[in-house]
Amino acid sequence: MATPSMALDKQLRDIKLHGVLQRRQLGQALNAKEFAVLAGLSYSTARAWFRLPGFPVIKGVIFWGDFIEWRRARTGLADRKEAGVAEAKPEDRDPVSKAHPQFPPRAARILSEAS
Repeated sequence: MATPSMALDKQLRDIKLHGVLQRRQLGQALNAKEFAVLAGLSYSTARAWFRLPGFPVIKGVIFWGDFIEWRRARTGLADRKEAGVAEAKPEDRDPVSKAHPQFPPRAARILSEAS
């Protein structure tokens, strides 16, 4: 199942979201196309990120957990977590997020709207 934006990107047209989600869940490395689909980016943006100094890419692949850590460090979220700022618990989430607890709030909202 491709999202409308994925269908417009010739490079991402054949990437299956379900397969990419499984790879993330299993902790497997993702190539630039799979990463783009999972992060909601265009292929060209993902390739540009892969070339950023300090971006956690290893021989053309990235592990999702490494990306999350990199993003937290770049946005200061790691500092907030170390300072003891409480993160939202699943029971604190809105009803839409509760319907899809395995996804971040934005993804859960998109899935609910698509149903």
